[in-house]
Amino acid sequence: MPFIPDSEEQVTRYSRHILLPEVGGKGQQKIGQAKVLLVGAGGLGSPAAFYLAAAGVGTVGLIDSDAVDLSNLQRQIIHQTPDIGRPKVASAKAKILALNPSVAVETYDMRLTAENALDLISRYDIVVDGVDTFPAKFLINDACFFARKPLVHGGILRFDGRVFTILPGQSACLRCIFKQPPPPGAVASCQEAGVIGALAGVIGTIQATEVLKLILGKGSLLTNRLLDYDARETRFRVIKVAKNPRCPLCGERPEITRLVEHEPEVCAVRTA
Repeated sequence: MPFIPDSEEQVTRYSRHILLPEVGGKGQQKIGQAKVLLVGAGGLGSPAAFYLAAAGVGTVGLIDSDAVDLSNLQRQIIHQTPDIGRPKVASAKAKILALNPSVAVETYDMRLTAENALDLISRYDIVVDGVDTFPAKFLINDACFFARKPLVHGGILRFDGRVFTILPGQSACLRCIFKQPPPPGAVASCQEAGVIGALAGVIGTIQATEVLKLILGKGSLLTNRLLDYDARETRFRVIKVAKNPRCPLCGERPEITRLVEHEPEVCAVRTA
């Protein structure tokens, strides 16, 4: 079915997409019909949300329980100084609609937990991980597996970032590489160790690109490949990974068969 714009403004807005053989009218229509959930409206969620909204993704979901803090503004570019104290999802929604009013923005000012994750994630086509703690990342990984939803994982710390795309049941998941989250305190968070602000833009933008490739069914995804970026050396490295038959989640004899709520901090969503 050909792309049918609502107005001349829509044709002009997406003209650079429509010109691409890999996108065209049909591809732009797919983008407009897609529903993408961003878990975290912070460092990674900011550039991802902006570029997905600019691309014309039909529905963008945002879940985050935090309010905007002055320390966020060094990297969380979707928020501005007057937003300090405002819920991040409300702040982000306003900026998305200012950029592209045709995008439907669904907000959830709450934490993602084992109790609500499956219901929420099941409503969307693709999920973007923009959180800052390993327990939360594992919760998203597990929930996407049970909901059978593609996940674009991302992480940043100090000068290092990574992106990894997961197709549940088809490609390696996070637990194929790391069986379980590291012990509390073993790995510092951005809040504890710091992060160079512009790194969030690099990794979040790559995550948005992966989402668009998933929607369009074009290009080579970062499945079974972990893209590592060292900003100090301006060096990208691709690490090949494989689906682990002994994975406790997606392996031949799974040990994890449902989402289970552990300590409250396990399921807290803190944005990068």
